[in-house]
Amino acid sequence: MKINVIFYSIYGHVYAMAEAVAEGARSAGAEVKLLQVAELIPEAALEKAGAKAARARFAHIPTATVDDLASADAVIFGTPTRFGNMAAQMRNFLDATGGLWMKGGLIGKVGSVFVSTATQHGGQETTITSFHTTLLHHGMIIVGLPYSQKGLMKTDEVSGGSPYGATTIAGGDGARQPSAAELDLAKFQGKHVAEITKALLRGRK
Repeated sequence: MKINVIFYSIYGHVYAMAEAVAEGARSAGAEVKLLQVAELIPEAALEKAGAKAARARFAHIPTATVDDLASADAVIFGTPTRFGNMAAQMRNFLDATGGLWMKGGLIGKVGSVFVSTATQHGGQETTITSFHTTLLHHGMIIVGLPYSQKGLMKTDEVSGGSPYGATTIAGGDGARQPSAAELDLAKFQGKHVAEITKALLRGRK
């Protein structure tokens, strides 16, 4: 069972969540590959925004290609939100999958999404549900984050998370890193996707 975790991160919040998702998937026996989509922002602009140093933490992660979608049994996508939608870098990657769509290359594969937003009400749910539209056009089977993960019911601290997928809140200045509770949600999602994928593959034999 092969699961690819494909993400875009600029300051490392989504990368931290991606690592947790991958850990959860591996715990369920999946072979996991962590990949990032290509950056579109010029180096000078990244440096000016203070992102260049942050991105050095995950510079070793290979860049995803369209073939990395077709070669996996499941794909878990991670993106920061941009006004309630996925980041342009992720959109650019998905917009290059027309040939795969024509061949039906992702039909029946599992797809799942996790995100990061700057604020608590910054479009976490709309980013995930609008992302689902693309996955449905590809014929993917969408898996979210069920309420058997009790962290979704937390009210004693500020925390991301929804039944659509794990989320984290970066804060207006990006200083807040994913909390232990949010990382637990991400791990659970990775494990849950792996378990669903395993069951589907077993049923198709």
